[in-house]
Amino acid sequence: MRPGGQPNMQQIMKQAQKMQQQVAQAQAELAAAELTGSAGGGLVSVVMTGLGEVKSVRIDPAAVDPDDIESLEDLVLAAIRNAAEAQRELTEAKMGPATGGLGGGLGIPGF
Repeated sequence: MRPGGQPNMQQIMKQAQKMQQQVAQAQAELAAAELTGSAGGGLVSVVMTGLGEVKSVRIDPAAVDPDDIESLEDLVLAAIRNAAEAQRELTEAKMGPATGGLGGGLGIPGF
């Protein structure tokens, strides 16, 4: 703060620019990250990027029972949720420091 209580606009702009660079770096790291979620003791696994894009689904043949499709569907859903939770945690870890703990209204997933 300057004398008289006025913020230094140049300093604020520098901080905003630094934050923008940190956010861009964190987003690049998230895009490159691959997280795996699994269910059923590994019978179903899902690979997801740090930005939430599902890249692949693997289903062990032992999980396929034509008489019980509902259980397989539940395993796939559980694996996706497991990967999404890992993605959310990674996003918080990467974006939290970049945004200085700011929240809401940033247009960033998880904030």
